[in-house]
Amino acid sequence: SLFLCSLFSLHTILIHSIALIFQSPLLPSLSFHSHFTGRFFLIAGKMANAASGMAVHDDCKLKFQELKSKRSYRFIVFKIEEQQVVVEKLGDPSSSYEDFMASFPANECRYAVYDFNFTTNENCQKSKIFFVAWSPDTSKVRMKMVYASSKDRFKRELDGIQVDMQATDPSEMSLDLVKARAI
Repeated sequence: SLFLCSLFSLHTILIHSIALIFQSPLLPSLSFHSHFTGRFFLIAGKMANAASGMAVHDDCKLKFQELKSKRSYRFIVFKIEEQQVVVEKLGDPSSSYEDFMASFPANECRYAVYDFNFTTNENCQKSKIFFVAWSPDTSKVRMKMVYASSKDRFKRELDGIQVDMQATDPSEMSLDLVKARAI
């Protein structure tokens, strides 16, 4: 019984600490309910987004579907704004990889998808959709934490990602590396 109370206290402190770090509206919505004999506790509230605190704007999914099925865009850059992921920039189909690379700010995190066309060793034309999590070393620690904690949930919203990349500087997503990952 003492062990369960200690465990509950640590869990409560952890949840409150995470909520404070991300300044999420999680704290006011937490409610504690006893389960069975009162020794086990469940936390109810806004737990769906508790890990990241982020929502995904519908436009993100819509534009991604257009990139994937209609090839309307070469790339999409996303940013987190007011606790939701939104579309920041759309690259038209004729955009180059250099245009894509120029879309990333030097000291702020971003997510992006890139529709990469390539020729295989067998001389076949193919395409793969890359997901890039851009987190430069010069970005603020809090921003890095928010983007890192939201990444997996956001990626799940974009069905059809074929290659996942993490980059902290441009050399980690050079065209040569992208080609190597595609083949």
